[in-house]
Formats: sequence, C-alpha cells, structure tokens
Amino acid sequence: MLEELLEEIQKNAKYPEGKKDNMFSKTGPGDYAQGHIFLGVDTRTRRELAKKYSNLSLSEVSRLMDKNINDYKSIGLLILHRKYKKSGNKDEIANFYLKIARKVNNWSLVDISAYNLLGDFLLDKDRKVLYRFAKSRNMWERRIAIVSTYAFIKNGEFADTLRISEVLFDDKEDLIHKAMGWMLREVGKKDVEILKDFIRINYRKIPRTTLRYAIERFPEKERKKFLKGEFK
Repeated sequence: MLEELLEEIQKNAKYPEGKKDNMFSKTGPGDYAQGHIFLGVDTRTRRELAKKYSNLSLSEVSRLMDKNINDYKSIGLLILHRKYKKSGNKDEIANFYLKIARKVNNWSLVDISAYNLLGDFLLDKDRKVLYRFAKSRNMWERRIAIVSTYAFIKNGEFADTLRISEVLFDDKEDLIHKAMGWMLREVGKKDVEILKDFIRINYRKIPRTTLRYAIERFPEKERKKFLKGEFK
C-alpha cells in the first residue's frame, strides 16, 4: 500500500524532481529547512490521499516520516491524525507521535499535528511532556509544546499556554515567538482580560514578535498603547 501511495504522490507532484526552495520555509544554508524537498502536492490532494490511505500501518507512516520530503511527512501526519480519531487505542498513536516528534521538522508539519493529536490526547492527562518539550534543545519540540496547548484553549483552559509561554520567553527562534503570539492571541479571543493581564505582568519579557501577534486583533489605538507599554 505504501508504494501505491508514493506513486500517487508522484503523479500529483507539481515538481516531480523535487525543489529545495519554498516561499513558505527558510531553506538557505543554515536555515531550519535546509535540505528539505518539496514536491508541490496541493493541500486538498494531500488530504484526499491521507483519507484514501488511512489504513497504512504505523511502520509505513514511520517510513514516510524518515524521508526529508515535506509532502511525504505532511501526508503521513494527516494519516496519523485520521488513525488517532478512529483508534480505540489513542495511547499508541500519541506515543508514536512523541517518538517521531523531531521528524516533525517544519512549522507547517507541527501546526497540522500538534494540537489536534497530542494536545487533544492530553486534555484529560498529565501534561508534563509539554514542559519537557518546552525546554528541549530541539526547536520543533518546543513549537510542539506551545502549539499543542491550542487544544486546551479551545476547551477554555489557558494556564498551560501562559506557563509554557513564560518558559519560552528567552527563546531565540522567530518561529517560537510567532507560535507563542498565535496561542496568546487565541487566549485573547476567549478571554481578552486574561491576555491583557498577562501582557501587563510580562511586558518587558515578551519577545516583540510575540507581542505583535498576540495583540493584532486589538483596536488600533489600544494595540499601539500595548506596543509602547502604555497601559494601566
């Protein structure tokens, strides 16, 4: 079945030979996506193929994740999510995801898998793995940590998002700053006063990119005041 999937991916590839540059990822020397290959399979087709081949075994999904081809990994993660939703043994799927976490090595891959799989799994469980990931040297594990909390936010729980953000304040990576800002903005959609209080308390520690993302839905005058730290 895996070979059939690979054939279909190739048939639907915009770049059958593969490209090493992508407008949505930094692929230059030393960048996070250096060496990544992009075939250009569109999002709709990826989802259709994930549905068609959702019975792939975990070992076959692992083989997809082993290749540094973005399209393979994306489809593999979409398959994994479908398996998670239908599985009677969600522990197995979540533990598999944790094992392959470092292979989820692009922001787009993290964002299609972290919250709706790992975050969802942890809704009623101990969340210490996210704090371990937040302190990881691996950037993708750190992004998984914060993005996974989106599941909690959707459930009206904000504490872990705020605490993990505090762990990540000193992070040097722009992709982490953006992910934090995204999650804080989502908190604000649910309870803007909690977000405002968090910013007031931590204004001098929050990365500027994070702050801009977090408050981008504020009215313009209020947004400018928060950017300058002019709040009560």
